[in-house]
Amino acid sequence: MKVLFTFYVPSGGVETLNTLRCESLQREGIECHVLYLMPGSSNQNQPNYPIYIASGDEEIRTLLEKERFDAIIVTSDYLLMERLRLLGYRGILIYESQGLGRRSDAKDMIIDAVPYLRSYCNAVLIPPTDHLLELFISICPWLQRYVIPNIVDVQSFRFRPGEPPCDPVIAWVGRLETNKNWSEYLKIAHQIRRHKPNLHLWMFHDPELASEEQKQLFHEELHALGLNDRLVVFTNIPNHIMPLYYSSIASSGGFLLSTSITEGFGYAVAEAVCCTCPVLSTDSDGVRSFIVHNYSGKFYPLGNVEAAVTEGLELMNNLELRSSIQSQGRMHMVSRFGSERYAQSFREMLNSFAIF
Repeated sequence: MKVLFTFYVPSGGVETLNTLRCESLQREGIECHVLYLMPGSSNQNQPNYPIYIASGDEEIRTLLEKERFDAIIVTSDYLLMERLRLLGYRGILIYESQGLGRRSDAKDMIIDAVPYLRSYCNAVLIPPTDHLLELFISICPWLQRYVIPNIVDVQSFRFRPGEPPCDPVIAWVGRLETNKNWSEYLKIAHQIRRHKPNLHLWMFHDPELASEEQKQLFHEELHALGLNDRLVVFTNIPNHIMPLYYSSIASSGGFLLSTSITEGFGYAVAEAVCCTCPVLSTDSDGVRSFIVHNYSGKFYPLGNVEAAVTEGLELMNNLELRSSIQSQGRMHMVSRFGSERYAQSFREMLNSFAIF
């Protein structure tokens, strides 16, 4: 059984997902390959499966003819499905819905994808995210659907003891774009700083994935709120190093703040919870699979800065609640997102197409 996963660029949550699932599936005897259409800023360790960077038709055609994949999982890029068919691929083609952004954006993309899904696709693979499931049921009722929770590396992502920061940290992970809602992070931090004058801000993002307009807007708002002396920006941190940072945030007495409008899954949030780093998040759909309010994390209503400040301060000041959220969050992740469950579900999906 040989499978190819494709995506635009090696970066962000999809790259993390590909790394984890390829390692898991290969342990279960499924040969995995990954194709990215463009080079990225990845700093992952050398994997034990082939990774290709190719965008030209002849490069991709050669790969298909040489490897003869039993199935190809095309993540997000529905146009690629047509290319693969025109380049001669006749095997099972599964469209994977990840990272489609806000519900309205996801709806528009799925509607645009309908002709390609009808003509070239055998099924759709989605995480257990309510808005994605609802959209595919309503827009593509004919299309076979498989719902598999994303895999999380609960063994590598755990608390790492170390020298804690002297002051509390509120961290943010994402891209400088509208759906990640970085502006709300700055507004919330600005208000919390009035109660915690020694507060520090850590932001983890990839500047190469941000438009010049977004960079300029960010710079202007950062200075307007007087936070430029509080902020440290971390760029292109290797994923396997992030447990050290999440653990430091936890030890500082701070938390990870997720301000996304919509998340298909939310890898940064899930990995922080694994490291016992408390999380305050919008109810951005995908994170519901691992955040239970006041049990494994905290929610606040999108756009309600005042409510976010109240929840954030409680997360920092109520030490009994904070401790219980940290321990319960870790246990919740370990029990639900192990690699064995993903491999079993993925194999069952392929078996349904008589791929053994």
